[in-house]
Amino acid sequence: MSLAAREERNGHKAAVLWFTGLSGSGKSTIAKKLEQRLFNDGVKTMFLDGDNLRHGLNGDLGFSSADRQENIRRAGEVAKLSFAHGNVTLSCFISPFTADRRFARGLVPDGRFLEIYVKCDLEVVKRRDTKGLYAKALAGEIDNFTGISSPYEEPINAEIVVETDIQSVDEIVEQIITSLQERGILLAA
Repeated sequence: MSLAAREERNGHKAAVLWFTGLSGSGKSTIAKKLEQRLFNDGVKTMFLDGDNLRHGLNGDLGFSSADRQENIRRAGEVAKLSFAHGNVTLSCFISPFTADRRFARGLVPDGRFLEIYVKCDLEVVKRRDTKGLYAKALAGEIDNFTGISSPYEEPINAEIVVETDIQSVDEIVEQIITSLQERGILLAA
C-alpha cells in the first residue's frame, strides 16, 4: 500500500513528532495526552518512548556516545516505519545531540518531521525527578547523564517549542494540535 493511499483512508497525513528535552521535562506526559486526544479524534498514532525502547529493542545499549547515537538511529528507523504506515508517530527521546536529531529528520520527507523542543529549566526537572536520577548523577553514580555530566544541545530551529515550567499540558496539546492543523497534517476542526 502506498503512503498516499494510507493517508487518504486515514483522513490525515503521516508525520513524525519528535519530542526532545531533558529527562523529566515532560516529553512523554505531553505525548501521551496528545496521543489520547488524537486517538479520540480518529487519528492513527504510534507512541515511541525512550524508556520502552531501551527495555526492548535497544536493551543491548548503554549510555556511551556511540550507544546513544545508535539508540536514536534505531528509534528513528522505527519512527520511519510507523510513518510509512500513515501514522502520526509520537517519538519521545532525550536525543541530546543535534546531529542525531538531524539524522532522524532526514528519514522522512520535508515538512513531515516536527521537532518539538520540550523546554524546562534544569532546576525544575531536578525537582520533578521521581526516579532520583539527577541526584545520582550529581553524586557521580551515573556517568554521561544529560544536563549534568553530558551536554544537551538545545534545538535552534525546532518547529514547536513548549515550556513545561510555564505552560500546562493541556495548553501545550492545543498548541501542537493547532500547529498540525496549520501544516495540513490534521484537518482543521
